[in-house]
Amino acid sequence: MAISPGSDAAFSGQKPTHSESPRSKKFLLTEEEIFYMSCRAAYLTVFKSSLDNIISKDQLYLALQHAGRNPSQKTINKYWTSQTAKLNFDDFCIILRKEKPTSKAELLKSFKQLDVNDNGSILHTDLYKLLTKKGEKMTREEVNAIINLADVNADGKFDYIKFCKLYMATNEQCLKTTLEKLEVDSKLRRQQFGSHMEGSPERAPSPVPKASPRIIRKADQESFSNKGDTRNSSLATARQFKTSVSFTVTMGADSNQNSKLIEPHSIKEWQCVQSKGCFFLEEDGEIISHQYKMQIAQRSLVYITIKPLSLSQAEGKPSPWLSVDTALYILKENESQANLQLLYFTELRNRETFGWTGELGPGIYWLVPSTTGCRLRKEVKPITEEAQLVYRDETGELFLTKEFRSTLSDIFEVIDLDGNGLLSLEEYNFFELRTSGEKCDEDAWAVCRENFDTKKNELTRQGFMDLNLMEANDREGDPRDLWVTLHSMGYNKALELTEACPFVIDIYADKCKPRIKAVHMEACSGQLEKAICKSVLNKGNAKVMDGYENIIIYTYKRDTWITAVIENKSDDKVIIHVNNELSENCVNNRGLGIFAVEVAPNSTMVCQHVMPLNERQEWVYYCVYSLIS
Repeated sequence: MAISPGSDAAFSGQKPTHSESPRSKKFLLTEEEIFYMSCRAAYLTVFKSSLDNIISKDQLYLALQHAGRNPSQKTINKYWTSQTAKLNFDDFCIILRKEKPTSKAELLKSFKQLDVNDNGSILHTDLYKLLTKKGEKMTREEVNAIINLADVNADGKFDYIKFCKLYMATNEQCLKTTLEKLEVDSKLRRQQFGSHMEGSPERAPSPVPKASPRIIRKADQESFSNKGDTRNSSLATARQFKTSVSFTVTMGADSNQNSKLIEPHSIKEWQCVQSKGCFFLEEDGEIISHQYKMQIAQRSLVYITIKPLSLSQAEGKPSPWLSVDTALYILKENESQANLQLLYFTELRNRETFGWTGELGPGIYWLVPSTTGCRLRKEVKPITEEAQLVYRDETGELFLTKEFRSTLSDIFEVIDLDGNGLLSLEEYNFFELRTSGEKCDEDAWAVCRENFDTKKNELTRQGFMDLNLMEANDREGDPRDLWVTLHSMGYNKALELTEACPFVIDIYADKCKPRIKAVHMEACSGQLEKAICKSVLNKGNAKVMDGYENIIIYTYKRDTWITAVIENKSDDKVIIHVNNELSENCVNNRGLGIFAVEVAPNSTMVCQHVMPLNERQEWVYYCVYSLIS
């Protein structure tokens, strides 16, 4: 376990102790609120603010310690990979949902496996040997910290029954103390739950205290962190809201059936171009995608659509990305790339296709793809069996498996942006930047063309397969580098595409042939955030916070999702508490039923996107926004 009984920052998932504050008895929290308050208590033990990011494995380990978890190195590596730069508070909450706290029974069971005499104690000599030689090895200093606990050690023996009792009692007391501190300390109480904020300055994390000693683990740590539930009781606390405003929107089943996306009747006579792309879900939950420049040579009627790209799929298993929502924002470039004007977005829908029809004058336009993040989310189901990528025949020659070749073929389809069945250097470099962070230069590309099948100086599908086989041979069949590539492209260990959504954009024009070019990949924020805010401010339903005319909540309803934007016209930052608990058949992009956001002075920010869990059933969006004092 990650925390010793001597640590005054210990935090467990046991039943919270009720605060006896007279003020707190006025409000009973829901289980969801209890969970997030507990998450905050752990987070704010390590950081000054929930706006601070976790920027190292050590900080993640320590924060999980204070949340009463037992993070093995395997667990840490699951959430902090070579591509992870930071994790925010929302990520931390998601991790705590997956990694459950350890119970007293689990601790005792683990210790009993080491108790050869079945007498409730372990010899210090045996403890040293077990903890420093097996499983995730502990240092002698860490073992000494356990052995030096006077209450649980005597006559050269470690009394693990007493240790477990002391450990759980300490955790419960520390949880009570931390939560009471949150209740009393007005500064901490005002801290936001979530970490999404537009224009938030980067904060340096507070000094991180030294991690307390770990306690004994089994060789396989995962069973320690998959049981228990922290949200099984009500907790009273103080809440002070200055004012609240609520929105209610009821959407019927299959509300998209009234969409009006209709192809122009003469579209077969129009000129058409197509480009593909992909939304990729990062480790920290951020979404990045290709972005495009479009050129229109003369004034034309234009029809633009975006939809998920259909790829091969296992029989009887629906492709998860095909249900992901897609949209496209059309911006006009005026004089420079930095000066972009939002014109339109694809708000009309026909099944999975979103589109826009209208007239565009000659010029350069930016096409910025968007997805809400409600359905493109981190995978939660465990993968029990890893797919095989390579094998050797009876002669020892290495081959790619049929399943891996099929996956590589799909990846080829995604990165072949122009759909000509070949990979140009430019297309290949989007793939390289995504999977390795580096570009292939002209010299390296020339070597690639010499060694692998090409046409017109572009890599064929077979050449792409052979390139991956060469990589496997270079590693003597070790598939680890191949898995890095697959994970970067959104595939899980079962070769299922779960954390990416490929899409296709079609552009038709009646007077000229449009031109489209993918120019880069970047996070779905920045320019996109501004575009979303502007479109919602222009078309959304606005409500002013009672008594605070500078704080406005905008809600914009589309056929299949709802977007909320907060505008803060004041010169001070504000913290808004958001409660979606009474919504029905809904899911939001944050994955949180209750959270709070901090809005910078004189700024707007996207607060949340909400979609139905099941489009075939009625869904009710009911959200209360409260200004925290």
